[in-house]
Amino acid sequence: MDIYRESHSAKACEERPIFNQLLGDIRTEKFNGILVWHPDRLSRNAGDLGAVVDFFDQKKLIEIKTHSQRFTNNPNEKFLLMIPGSQAKLENDNKSINVKRGLKTKCELGLWPSVAPTGYLNSKNVTQKGQVFVDPDIAPVIKELFTKVAHNGMSGRKIFCWLREIGFVTRTGKPLTLSNIYVILNNHFYYGAFEYPKASGRWYQGSHTPLIAKELFDDVQKQLQLQRKAKGKNKEFAFTRLMTCGLCGSKRSIKI
Repeated sequence: MDIYRESHSAKACEERPIFNQLLGDIRTEKFNGILVWHPDRLSRNAGDLGAVVDFFDQKKLIEIKTHSQRFTNNPNEKFLLMIPGSQAKLENDNKSINVKRGLKTKCELGLWPSVAPTGYLNSKNVTQKGQVFVDPDIAPVIKELFTKVAHNGMSGRKIFCWLREIGFVTRTGKPLTLSNIYVILNNHFYYGAFEYPKASGRWYQGSHTPLIAKELFDDVQKQLQLQRKAKGKNKEFAFTRLMTCGLCGSKRSIKI
């Protein structure tokens, strides 16, 4: 007798390597019986449940024994086997719907449903679940970051260097990467609004305290757009002006 242990979710079909190995061993007739605590440990989706029942029909599986039940290649027992598997499938589907509904309700109340962005802290109080508060240590730096871009025209790379100079690190003790900086600069959350899920087009007004004004955020977006345009115009490629056209005399860049 071999023992198969797996902690992977049984929600999706054909995504459990250990379970797939078990099916493969039954297919090659290495085993013809399964001992399991409960049928829903074998399957919580229609695909895997169907594969198990098919083995009964093919007579490659003789028996499934659980803590309190026994299933064999009998029409009634196969039907009874499918009931707990179907119930588990229903529970998974309902759980997904309920989670999404709960997140939507949170958003409608202005509560942020995920990890708080840099400069904010998630509430640890059970009665204030979903609320985020301004981080007194990090928030001033984030606010100054926006100001430097909007008023001083600093680029993301210059902000990156400035943060390194002042020794800035997040609550996890890590410095911000250049990509992190641009994520912050493009995050509407800092002036009070947020979109959830991302790219869904569903916008909510947050109940949290904004770090910056909407006008400052808009100024930052204008600066970033100007910087992108300037970067594209001034881009020099390797071997620029190395060759001259014999017809028109133009010197153009050559991309290799």
